[in-house]
Amino acid sequence: MALAEVNWTASRRDSEALAQRHDWSALTGLEQLWPELVELHGDAPAVEAPHAREPESCSYRQLQLRIEQAAAAFADLGVRAGDVVALFAENGPRWLISDQGLMRAGAADAVRGSAAPLDELRYILEDSGAIGLVVESPALLERLALPAERRAALRFVVLLEGEQASEPADLPCLSWGGLLELGTKALEQGKAAPPPPADPARLATILYTSGTTGRPKGVPLSHANLLHQLRHFGVAVAPRPGDRVVSVLPIWHSYERSAEYFLLSAGCHQTYTTLKALRGDLQRVRPQYLISVPRLWEALLAGFEEALGAMPPMRQGLIRRALANSRAYGLARRQALDLTLTPEPPAARLSAALKAALRWPLHRLAAAVLWPKVRGQLVGGRLRTAISGGGALALHVDSFFEAIGIELLVGYGLTETSPVLTCRRPWANRRGSAGQPLPSTAIRIVDPEQRRPLAIGERGLVLARGPQVMAGYWGKPEATAQALDGEGWFDTGDLGRLLSDGSLVLTGRAKDTIVLSSGENIEPGPLEEALVASELIEQVMLVGHDRKQLGALLVPRRDPLEAFASQAGLPPPEGVMADSALRRALTRECNRLLAARPGARPEERLGAVALVEPFSIDNGLLTQTLKQRRDCIAARDAAAIEALYR
Repeated sequence: MALAEVNWTASRRDSEALAQRHDWSALTGLEQLWPELVELHGDAPAVEAPHAREPESCSYRQLQLRIEQAAAAFADLGVRAGDVVALFAENGPRWLISDQGLMRAGAADAVRGSAAPLDELRYILEDSGAIGLVVESPALLERLALPAERRAALRFVVLLEGEQASEPADLPCLSWGGLLELGTKALEQGKAAPPPPADPARLATILYTSGTTGRPKGVPLSHANLLHQLRHFGVAVAPRPGDRVVSVLPIWHSYERSAEYFLLSAGCHQTYTTLKALRGDLQRVRPQYLISVPRLWEALLAGFEEALGAMPPMRQGLIRRALANSRAYGLARRQALDLTLTPEPPAARLSAALKAALRWPLHRLAAAVLWPKVRGQLVGGRLRTAISGGGALALHVDSFFEAIGIELLVGYGLTETSPVLTCRRPWANRRGSAGQPLPSTAIRIVDPEQRRPLAIGERGLVLARGPQVMAGYWGKPEATAQALDGEGWFDTGDLGRLLSDGSLVLTGRAKDTIVLSSGENIEPGPLEEALVASELIEQVMLVGHDRKQLGALLVPRRDPLEAFASQAGLPPPEGVMADSALRRALTRECNRLLAARPGARPEERLGAVALVEPFSIDNGLLTQTLKQRRDCIAARDAAAIEALYR
């Protein structure tokens, strides 16, 4: 029996891909990156923030100078090697300069976005033991309302935007300009920040988990953890100097942050944007690379569907037929190349190759005439590689981007793993999988209860080990003991299986498992993915733990739902209120979608559905990386859940 464990060094293709990248093996700290990048890229543009209150941009040379100025200023303010400074702000060059200035001074930062709940920010400030605070604005500092004992523990506050109207007597408060001026004077006096210890194991940052299941935990990452990501992302992504990148994810999130370090190390030009400005920036910047989470790719697909629905029927029908053909061509091609999630026998692969050959001429025509226009309208037209992480990507979304000619790669990891553990390669892009491990990374599948290793193909708990895995939670030895065993295996909390080529297929979260009163275990993730593929459903969360049947909380798409009701001869919903006949019709439609899934089980059907208000960041039901806070949703919609089971 082949055990479900893979210890990945580097395949031949991985080694060839990495050989094309600049060699960063001599670095012992991230702060050493920037002087070398000045030598490589000099006055080439590095970062820009066109939507900041004070729009700004920096070349690689200017970025390096700002980092040195910030480091000298932090040192002058009393920051020493090993100190922790809290950094609460959003995307922008000033965030990056502060982050790297602190590392250049030998310190680490404890990071979070400025839109996080205030009690969460206060908790992080206290838990991290921060000796200083870098904060987005005077308004946020005022809202934090730090008590006297917390202010007494701080040596300084730096405001990235604006100025404090009146400086507190007990707390030095510098504007961004004041910080750079202080650093400039220190450099002119020959007082640059002393070089940090040449120790890759030293603390680089403390990130905090998203808090979907309670209080966030501090995840201390070392320079070695982050440098592993910098050196090995190149197995999947091959950026060139000058390539454009649009950054929309929170910069403090481990996925965005590690990807940003990597893309800048390749000489890319990064534009910071916002969700509101993203569509315009995609058209203006026309990036070659875009890194985001499944929710964004779902939104782009929804935008395509919306535009398609507004077209004349004849043109709409033409594009839908072409899309169906391109999807079918992609599936047949993957089956022929044995790039599906289940092994195909030789006869089936030959049959798939014939199907692909038959669909090739129409796909080729669409690829030449239709899909370039679609790509131009969606993402600017130059996107070479799109990378999705931070959650499972629904297969219908995955196959859509494949059909229109965008290479969509998926990575998998956690904050505790810096974050990437596995990623799909362009030459082994198995749709529906999370890809193969990064070099020097091991993945093991074990029985969730007994922890015995399972065989290839068997589903179980995913364990991981490698240079990117944290050493333990910040100040929480009990939580560390639960997550890391004596051999360094990290319990991801995810369920999955390994394929024979080392690819990981994720099937759900161990803690999200719904156990029905019959004892049947249901993984909600794959079922929710099948449901949001419907044009009727914007968002969904399954419920039913300890109940007889599953139920669903649905956030509907308003116009398609009204059309659905009209076709069924039923009254349209008013807000989230719908009559019982419409809800029964929706339940039948959902069960039709669930029953059509390959390998669908009888217990994977809904007893009833409820229409609810959307889940968003603003109402606290999504994290800032757009993950559902399932416990908060269940609390808000408790009455709707109870009504499902009356």
